[in-house]
Amino acid sequence: MNISFDRENARTMRPAPDPNLQRKARTAAVVVAVLVLALVLLSQAFYTINEQENAVVVTFGSPAAVTEPGLHLKVPFVQKVRKVDMTIKSFPIGYDINTNESIPDESLMITADYNFVNVDFFVEYRVTDPVKAIYASREPVEILKALCQSYIRDTIGMYPVDDVITTGKSQIQAEIKDKISARLDQEDLGVQLVNITIQDAEPPTAEVLDAFKAVETAKQGKETAVNNANKYRSEQMPAAEAQADRILQQATADKEARINEATGQVARFNAMYAEYVNNPLVTRQRMFYEAMEEILPELRVIIQDGSGSTLNLMDLTGNTVTANSGEGEQ
Repeated sequence: MNISFDRENARTMRPAPDPNLQRKARTAAVVVAVLVLALVLLSQAFYTINEQENAVVVTFGSPAAVTEPGLHLKVPFVQKVRKVDMTIKSFPIGYDINTNESIPDESLMITADYNFVNVDFFVEYRVTDPVKAIYASREPVEILKALCQSYIRDTIGMYPVDDVITTGKSQIQAEIKDKISARLDQEDLGVQLVNITIQDAEPPTAEVLDAFKAVETAKQGKETAVNNANKYRSEQMPAAEAQADRILQQATADKEARINEATGQVARFNAMYAEYVNNPLVTRQRMFYEAMEEILPELRVIIQDGSGSTLNLMDLTGNTVTANSGEGEQ
């Protein structure tokens, strides 16, 4: 009974709660809750876009692209924002980019001449339309990779192995890029192919690889020989052309000299013919003497009578030199 009495006395002795204090506490709790809610709403009302990003704002299921970087406002819990990286991205085909190990299921292909070859590609792409990149398909990058693998195999199968490994790489790359770009435009996935390059192309066996290396070395030797020949031709052509010009000039000069000489001979013949017409005998003698003088310049003519006496001595000019008696010089 005493213990119970003491407890009752203790309860009756506690001070009554202050109504003003309780009201202030409730008010403070409401203010804190409002502040927290306001902070949450403010945090949900703004979003930031970087220089290399675009955003897709979805309002009641309707998407819209936001392309300008900076701070933007949205309606909390009503509008949803998805950010899209607009930078150039890449992925490999035929090998693991981390370990650089070959992936045979992707790299092993067959060529037009029924040879096997391992070809590795590196693909670069970027998003051009963020709305289509998100909503036109579930996995646009996987679709792009599948298209690349399809057109790579189709194109490699149209070329012989020698072109794939050596001389035809640039043409093959360009043809594959054109095909994939046209297909992406047709599908309208919001993704663009920037570039596709052949990283490596080689036969699947070491023996065939050595053979192709030998062929490539021979081709390089051929190109070196051709370049050296072209260099030698470039060095020799000016001298040969100069020599040809000199020969042509000399031939032209000889031609003119011969023409002039022939013209002079014709003039002399015509003049001599005119003299021959007027005085045939004298002209024939003079022509004879001139010919003999040219042929035998030291010859003298001795004229003798029947008894052996010298009657007259003339040189080839027709002038009398001496008239002696007796034996003369023969």
